[in-house]
Amino acid sequence: GFRFDLAATLARQFHEVDRLSAFFDLIQQDPVISRVKLIAEPWDVGEGGYQVGNFPPLWSEWNGRYRDAVRDFWRGEEHTLGEFASRLTGSSDLYQHSRRRPRASVNFVTAHDGFTLRDLVSYNDKHNEANGEGNRDGESHNRSWNCGAEGATKDPAVLELRGRQQRNFLATLMLSQGIPMLCHGDELGRTQRGNNNAYCQDNDISWVDWRLGERQRDLLDFTRRLIALRAAHPVLRRRRYFRGETATNPDQPLPDLVWLQPDAREMADDDWQRSDAHAVGVFLNGDAIAEPDPCGRPVVDDSFLLLLNSHWEPTVFRLPDAGYGERWATLIDTAAPDGVPDEAEHKAGTVLTVEPRSLVLLSRPSRTGR
Repeated sequence: GFRFDLAATLARQFHEVDRLSAFFDLIQQDPVISRVKLIAEPWDVGEGGYQVGNFPPLWSEWNGRYRDAVRDFWRGEEHTLGEFASRLTGSSDLYQHSRRRPRASVNFVTAHDGFTLRDLVSYNDKHNEANGEGNRDGESHNRSWNCGAEGATKDPAVLELRGRQQRNFLATLMLSQGIPMLCHGDELGRTQRGNNNAYCQDNDISWVDWRLGERQRDLLDFTRRLIALRAAHPVLRRRRYFRGETATNPDQPLPDLVWLQPDAREMADDDWQRSDAHAVGVFLNGDAIAEPDPCGRPVVDDSFLLLLNSHWEPTVFRLPDAGYGERWATLIDTAAPDGVPDEAEHKAGTVLTVEPRSLVLLSRPSRTGR
């Protein structure tokens, strides 16, 4: 397949961006190119060039709105919960109108342009002085947060929080519907020392340091576990969007997706509008995957409960009643230095404290069998 840099440029006719331009007509009609993966960077530097969600069928897009929403949520910005929820579940508001599926959304937090993941949680501002342009080049609005100190530090509290934030971003990426894109080196904690435009740096600013300390090894192992988890569970990578439909099993009439408040009540419309809403739970029903697999066979999976807390204080979650699951196994806790939870199992209706700026993932087996 192909990835098109600044792809909105290809759609310009007479300076306007037109997704039905001759270029896309030719792609659509070509017997070879129309069958390969086509990925757009859906913006350019011209007026009206930001075209996320506006490319035609067959195309997947770098989802810049996913990047922005996830960064804002985890740095604790207000009024972010609704946008974050849309991005977590595949961005149907951007792609469904053109009859595209979740794979149209290439989800990412970082890319070759901009901060690395480690720098995203280590710098409030870019530091491109080495580029020789007076720090004027590169993006200035990065939606980053340094966790309490700018750049390198030995403060253990700051370093712990930075590690937790990296785990939050990686876990969110791998647990989101759509196609995850991981920037090389983020799984190792690679840094460019705050340089967010290192295209001109062929030196230790941009190189990968393969000498891994304990923190880097833990982050790499955590990323491997996330990738294996995603690969093993089709409910984490659905081929179609959630539709609020119930399971086919009459003994388990739960929707395919349920959003929950920390007290286990379902989210209402007003709850999404609260400026102080920084915590939410989401139930992913593995017994309610309506679409078959590519061979036409039914798809059944475990069910998952994802508890997210971007607040600077702990949040107490009550697990939903036994109708959702009698016992839940804890798989991931980003508050732990290695992401491995302390407590293995929780009963329905019990309370679980999710630490500040962290997420917890729980699972229970399918009730219809895998």
